[in-house]
Amino acid sequence: MKKLLGKLAFLKKIKCNKDICTKKNIIIFCVAVVVIVVGVLLFVFQDKITLFGNSAKKIGQNTIKYINDNKLSQVPASLVSAVSEHGLVKIKIKIDAQEFDSYVTKDGAWLFPSAPIEMKKPQEKAQANNNKNTETKTPAPVVKSDKPVLDAFVVSKCPFGLQMQRMMAEAIKGSSSLTQYFKARYIGSVSGNTITAMHGEAEAKENLRQICIREEQASKYWSYILCHIKAGDTTSCETSAGIDTAKIDACVASPSRGVAYAKEDFDLAEKYAVSGSPTLILNGSTVSEFDYGGRTADAVKSVVCAGFNTQPGFCSTKLNTQDAATSFSATYASSGGSTNNDASCGQ
Repeated sequence: MKKLLGKLAFLKKIKCNKDICTKKNIIIFCVAVVVIVVGVLLFVFQDKITLFGNSAKKIGQNTIKYINDNKLSQVPASLVSAVSEHGLVKIKIKIDAQEFDSYVTKDGAWLFPSAPIEMKKPQEKAQANNNKNTETKTPAPVVKSDKPVLDAFVVSKCPFGLQMQRMMAEAIKGSSSLTQYFKARYIGSVSGNTITAMHGEAEAKENLRQICIREEQASKYWSYILCHIKAGDTTSCETSAGIDTAKIDACVASPSRGVAYAKEDFDLAEKYAVSGSPTLILNGSTVSEFDYGGRTADAVKSVVCAGFNTQPGFCSTKLNTQDAATSFSATYASSGGSTNNDASCGQ
């Protein structure tokens, strides 16, 4: 900045005479002054200026509105602060007494929490999804077996993990035979006799309860999930699914039961290099639901069916081809239209 100010001082010392103060030179002189002054202002106020006329605060406010309007958080989010930093807008978000740092591009199009989320207008999303749905994809070769197993790695508070659980629960409603080929697994780690999760203690506790239900009351697991994904309720969903609550409480409290079951999931996640919720592993290999139609009940059925040496009859049954809603939702499909995207919650 000293150099820029020095140039201004130099220009002030120039004196006119009849030879040099022509109209053209005056114009050049004025343009030079304007350029230098603008340069100084940009240098001084670069952290306050954002693209497209939006202030950092305004971009932060729009981001919070997007998160809440699209229910990307179970608890409403609020804005703590927003500043320009490294060409992006750094925002501090508060959710349920916890604060998180995230970044937004200065055009307000992309949000970077732990994974990027594209923020488009509804009509832009619809057009993008229409383009995606018209693409012809050739699924990658998969390992086949007589009884394939599709492991879906999720976490219980991730909007896209809930979306995957919703797809699988809907598929099972359409064809109960799929139950024996689906297994929801969880991402996390063990510290002492306590498990941790990417979205905090509440998520870790719910992950553990779901793991205990899956392992010790397996026939009631999907009934519980079908209820839980609607509003995140635990107590009433355990009742409606007929869960033995005392047994689940004992499982959660026992390192040799609940924590041991969880560690098996976490070890498998590490083995397969799983880092995002959801991630699908079919017969030990990573697969993409988008090679089979996207985030729909029919697509997740088709993934399993691709893993059979000889496909059973239910593989020819067409299931729900609507995109499943993200986050907690009382309905299977999103009321806002298509949600077909490959977003995930990352560690």
